[in-house]
Amino acid sequence: MGRRWVTLTIAGILAMFMYVSSSIAGEVEVLHWWTSGGEAKSVAVLKTLLEKEGHTWKDMAVAGGGGGNAMTVLKSRVVAGNPPTAAQVKGPQIQQWGDEGVLADLDDVAKAGNWDALLPKVVADVMKYDGHYVAVPVNVHKVNWMWANPEVFRKAGATVPTTWAQFEEAAQKIKKAGFIPVAWGGQNWQEATVFESIVLGVGGNDFYKKALVETDPAALNSPTMIKCLDTLRMVLQYTDKDAPGRDWNLATSMVIQGKAAMQFMGDWAKGEFKSAGKTYGADYLAMPVPETSEGYLFNVDSFIMFAVKGKGAQDAQKAMARLIMEPTFQEVFNLNKGSIPCRLGMSHKPFDFPAIYSFDSFVATSQSGGLLPSMAHEMAVFPAVRGAIFDVVTNFCNSDLSSGKAAERLVSSVQSAM
Repeated sequence: MGRRWVTLTIAGILAMFMYVSSSIAGEVEVLHWWTSGGEAKSVAVLKTLLEKEGHTWKDMAVAGGGGGNAMTVLKSRVVAGNPPTAAQVKGPQIQQWGDEGVLADLDDVAKAGNWDALLPKVVADVMKYDGHYVAVPVNVHKVNWMWANPEVFRKAGATVPTTWAQFEEAAQKIKKAGFIPVAWGGQNWQEATVFESIVLGVGGNDFYKKALVETDPAALNSPTMIKCLDTLRMVLQYTDKDAPGRDWNLATSMVIQGKAAMQFMGDWAKGEFKSAGKTYGADYLAMPVPETSEGYLFNVDSFIMFAVKGKGAQDAQKAMARLIMEPTFQEVFNLNKGSIPCRLGMSHKPFDFPAIYSFDSFVATSQSGGLLPSMAHEMAVFPAVRGAIFDVVTNFCNSDLSSGKAAERLVSSVQSAM
């Protein structure tokens, strides 16, 4: 028995030696915009896992702008010929970076990890350029969530709304009771997040697809779009004067602290509630944005990998890609972040009600046609078109521009950007 134990021990040591010999420790420089409490805690998980394998993590966090500031920094780095190892990029932008010929091929990592079988095809296709994996997904976010403070609703004698008519009724009571009905972040991407959820709810799944995915002029300038904009104008009446420029997590904090009743924001907001030690059901509620229960606006965060020199850097990069798709990271990261794993077959047991609801809704809408890419979060259209829509929505939110004129401008702005 002792001899067998010695043999196994020697075999284990040799296997470890072979692993260490075949993998050279290196550094990954990672550009991302996860800087709020829940987000920072989430990205730290990956850093820890990578460092356990002997690699070094160089953090390049760029706050603000919903990722816009980070993309500006990334472009300048790539133009200078000094790209980071990995960068948080998603949606159609992955294809644009692929066109530049600066991305690394991850097919060997993907094949070893069986990514094609573990990822839904709609997600896997986004991660590939010219049929080859160049990016790795970390999660799936549902965008069209409404977060609520139940105590504020109780004090105001209001009911949590499921329709926009009910929302207006509740908002009036909440405002009269001395609370802010809607915690609002006055930044263009946040305004667009609320706008697209309203388009989904008021217009329905098919209308959303025509207007904000296909950018059909007849849908963009239509009575339905005007009704969507009228609804957005109504919601804006129940925000506070200090909203301009406010970061999304500060708006979430207003709900956490009981200063505001509601926030319309993706499920990353849940990470802020969890980071603050709040409990679902008792301290906060989560439900679909009014009238959007049949639709799921998805946002998949991912990292693209740039071609890097040196075996150490390449090994560290491949280790990062592998770790992202492994169950340990997928579970812990998404529990912290508020999202759900992009990897199929993960257990639902560790997750709370909002996440389990998101799991079930993701599957149901993928079958019904209600699973739709988020325009506001870079999944539906190219950046120039997204920017054109943002400009019109932001102008509408911060001026007295009529709904009819805004609908007309959506068409002209989008056509100019294409």
